[in-house]
Amino acid sequence: MFQGFDALPEALRPLAHEPHPVQPDTRPRSPEETLVDCAVYVEGHRLPGTYSYATALEKVRQIEMLGHEAFVWIGLREPDQTEMQEVAGVFGIHPLAVEDAVCAHQRPKLERFDETLFLVLKTVAYVPHESVVAARQIVETGEVMVFVRKDFVITVRHGEHGGLSDLRKRMEADPEQLRLGPYAVMHAIAHEVVTHYLKVSHLIESDIDSIEGLAFAPGHKLDVEPIYLLKREVVELRRCVNPLSGAFLRIQQENKDLISKEVRRYLRDLGDHHSEVAEHIASYDDMLNSLIQAALARVGMQQNSDMRKISAWAGIIAVPTMFAGIYGMNFEFMPELKWHWGYPVVVAIMITACLSLYFSFRRLNWL
Repeated sequence: MFQGFDALPEALRPLAHEPHPVQPDTRPRSPEETLVDCAVYVEGHRLPGTYSYATALEKVRQIEMLGHEAFVWIGLREPDQTEMQEVAGVFGIHPLAVEDAVCAHQRPKLERFDETLFLVLKTVAYVPHESVVAARQIVETGEVMVFVRKDFVITVRHGEHGGLSDLRKRMEADPEQLRLGPYAVMHAIAHEVVTHYLKVSHLIESDIDSIEGLAFAPGHKLDVEPIYLLKREVVELRRCVNPLSGAFLRIQQENKDLISKEVRRYLRDLGDHHSEVAEHIASYDDMLNSLIQAALARVGMQQNSDMRKISAWAGIIAVPTMFAGIYGMNFEFMPELKWHWGYPVVVAIMITACLSLYFSFRRLNWL
């Protein structure tokens, strides 16, 4: 939150609208509202008042002329083409980046347009469920796009989760972090996203452990569908995480002229956390592959057992079927037709043959 009018340097106080801070609008917003927040930060402190895009940028330039560090932080939620064009016109954002910000469903990436960095992050959220067997979705994805330059940072969010209001409040409570500038905000947003990756990966690990227990439980018939569901969700998570490896590497190596040494230190630490998540996901993928192979092998063994039982019963039933076929041909001259004990003897032979086959199959564990 804003630290107070007295926290501003003396030379900057005339640039503030009023000597009392204006709290940001916290009322519930309808889906039609695009602008989440627009604020000006000076030396790590939020200026009071509300601003339009042009007014905020103009105020930042006035403050920079006085020799102080300042930037604008704008948060947008699912803007349309017209709204993004308005923002792009004020801040000089490249049309290609504007198109990506509006269309969404972008691959995680980092692009540089002159002095502006454009970072696309995939956000993830864990969908709570009572059981993996009954679940229909485990991971829900969204997007956060970050435009950052030395005097502004603009975030564009797509999806029902991944809000950054809590992150903004935490950073406003830590002026030293905000004093590092817009690239520190970019790092904080990326760190928030990667932290959610870690949380979701640990929750998925619990799901994998539970399905693994079912897969190897004796006497339990496992449906392969939950394993395929987990496999699909892990693949989706991998698509969110893995492409960021190259993006984080490029941020540190190719943009030293834009990002301060201190922020690059934080970015290196973030890269380590990201590598940890990527390793977890790779191990989950291997584990699920092993579970699928084990489940398919178990299904194959069950099918072989079923086929043995079917074959055994077919062999037993074939004996009376043979006798019925022979004596059902209606020939006049056949053995035992005129014999008084012919019928009981034939029935006894059939029962004896069937019992003999039954016990033979039992010894072979076919029944």
